[in-house]
Amino acid sequence: MQKFSDYKRLWWVLGIGIAALILTFGFNQVKAAQILVTVLGSILALLMFIDMVQTLRKGNFGVDLLAITAIVATLAVGEFWAALIVLLMLTGGDALEDYAANKANAELHELVANSPRVAHRLETNEQVIDIDVDAVKVGNRLTVRPGEVVPVDGQLLAGETTVDESSLTGESRPVDKLAGDLVMSGAVNGDNAITLLATKTAADSQYQSIVKLVQEANSQPAHFVRMADRYAVPFTLTAYVIAGVAWWLSGDPVRFAQVLVVASPCPLILAAPIAFVSGMSRASRNGIVIKNGSIIEKTAALKSLGFDKTGTITKGHLTIDQINSETGWSPTELLSLAAGVEQHSGHILARSLVSAAGENIPPATNVQEVTAQGVSATINGQLVKVGKASFVADDAPQVDATSVFVSVDGDYAGYITLTDELRPEGPAVMSELHDLGIHNLMMISGDRRAIAEQIAAEVGIDQVFAPKLPAEKITVLKTTPKDLRPVGMVGDGVNDAPSLATADVGFAMGAYGATAASESADVVIMKDNLGLVPAAIKIAKDTMLIAKEAVLIGIAICTILMLIAATGIIPTIIGALFQEVVDTVTILYALRARGIRKKL
Repeated sequence: MQKFSDYKRLWWVLGIGIAALILTFGFNQVKAAQILVTVLGSILALLMFIDMVQTLRKGNFGVDLLAITAIVATLAVGEFWAALIVLLMLTGGDALEDYAANKANAELHELVANSPRVAHRLETNEQVIDIDVDAVKVGNRLTVRPGEVVPVDGQLLAGETTVDESSLTGESRPVDKLAGDLVMSGAVNGDNAITLLATKTAADSQYQSIVKLVQEANSQPAHFVRMADRYAVPFTLTAYVIAGVAWWLSGDPVRFAQVLVVASPCPLILAAPIAFVSGMSRASRNGIVIKNGSIIEKTAALKSLGFDKTGTITKGHLTIDQINSETGWSPTELLSLAAGVEQHSGHILARSLVSAAGENIPPATNVQEVTAQGVSATINGQLVKVGKASFVADDAPQVDATSVFVSVDGDYAGYITLTDELRPEGPAVMSELHDLGIHNLMMISGDRRAIAEQIAAEVGIDQVFAPKLPAEKITVLKTTPKDLRPVGMVGDGVNDAPSLATADVGFAMGAYGATAASESADVVIMKDNLGLVPAAIKIAKDTMLIAKEAVLIGIAICTILMLIAATGIIPTIIGALFQEVVDTVTILYALRARGIRKKL
């Protein structure tokens, strides 16, 4: 509604200008043109004044006061053409602000525009019924036609296809999907029709989680914008002082108007917000969702950064490292027994064992799982236990590695070690973060200290805090020394959510699903690439620099023009044109924060 009002005012001013030109040059009625501009110009100035008062009531300084004063001053001294130009450029500036913000925010809102709304449900008789996407339930069978957007997260039941996930991950390369693969909502299906088993509702699916993140973007006022508003107070006072002194020294009230028409408030009210939205747009194009403008400022100022280990510094996919079997059991037999017991567990170690055993998995009965200890089951009439050393047998050795131990009928049979592969980009990421001025890199992990220290040394992390429970991770973040703040935290799991919410800036590695971590984080990395953490920080630093430069450049140019106008060299009508040149320069400079289109 506000945008419509801004454009409506612009059309009113254009209409007044055309009518004034016709009266002056068509009918030689200069006086009538002056009256028309004065009356209607005063009405528009009054409306702007009312808007400014509403802004003041919200706790922000009304920087349009300078422009309103300039309009009133030029009308009062008879410089109605100058007043008309100020009116035209002020309302045009509002329209340009809308255009610039929409241009900068286009990539962010593209996700919302493409949100799937209809799903094709397969009934038991194979009949296809179109339903609202919100009506999809877990377990529904859905068909997705060629070129359609996948409505909810699901598992591919039938058909093979290639999907475009660029709106989700920023990765333009098509992704092949086979039966059994998971397909994220928001992906665009290729040339083949496919059948999906819905694994999540629309509200819990990947695409809707991203849409929610996008809708939160720019919802909170950035601290730097409030700083820019505070610049308005000394800037406005400076303009009034220069204008007042010029009037007093010259004795000519026109000089007062000449100074004020070049005192443009647009560097204060436009530069920082446009720069921030532009920075968020640039981040979005590179697979990074930054939730609001204030986060950009905090991200740019980070001095410390904490990392979870599993799934963040490492890939989070454990693989078999060694199989140490006791006499009587071969390594293959030990792995087969462990996988047979663990095939009914959802633990990450269980998935690794089952995957490594392949088809060599015996059936198991009487399966019982003891939380945080292990699993027992009957295989071939024998009681097999798999889990911690203390759970499986009294004589099981202590091993300083991620391991599962196996016993058969109470006799220790051996252990299997697993390792989590480091992300290959890890060392380069830590080096880049150091180069960006973040010299306190911490690993805050729930794993054993020896393992955490080994991983930290390999990638170049400065401090290790381990083992730490979720509540203890929060304590580490809260007790970070003041001279090492703001502090950020990078994680990917549900257990990381409290830490991400506690940190000044929380980064979630959210490439694979709508986790609590993504919801708690301030910055969500949509690609499975740790390198986008320093990329987000660099974007934030670039954006802050451009925002500050845009504001200060605009203020500097305006101050110089005011001093020149105080001498009477700049005619009022020319000064009005200069004012809008400053506005345009400031806005275009702020749009530089959108950056280049090349992927980071």
